Amino acid sequence: MQKKNKIFFFNLSIVIIIFLIDRISKIHVINLFDTLNDQQIFIASFLNLYLIWNEGIAFGLLSFDNNEIYNFITFFITIINIIIIYILIKINDFRRYFFSIILGGSLGNLFDRLVYNAVPDFIDFHIGNLHWFIFNLADIFITIGVICLILDEFIFKSKRDV
Repeated sequence: MQKKNKIFFFNLSIVIIIFLIDRISKIHVINLFDTLNDQQIFIASFLNLYLIWNEGIAFGLLSFDNNEIYNFITFFITIINIIIIYILIKINDFRRYFFSIILGGSLGNLFDRLVYNAVPDFIDFHIGNLHWFIFNLADIFITIGVICLILDEFIFKSKRDV
């Protein structure tokens, strides 16, 4: 039982640390843009900070001016978070760390949806005039967790099933 408690608290620590990193970055950028009264901050030739308020899902997809759709998406994200928590309770291998990373990022964005009714996105990668979707640190953590799960499925699943 002692080992399960350590694993639980380690996973909880991952979720909390990622949530806090995301919150701190968003608060800092929001305050930065409030004090500078500027729409865009140039960091490098390929990177800008550009604050937008995303009412859709990842990378601004499914953004609509409709409260019912927004509320449905928020409800759906909440259900997904509950499912991830259930998976974290049931899973007994290293994949739990990937799910913890995803949950930390997802809770950061869910928090913003509930508090601000939108998610602040601010990282703008681009090559010349070709811009990628604007995103935040929570999106990075979610993406890393999902990529790790996909790689695990291709590389380690057969070894785990033996």
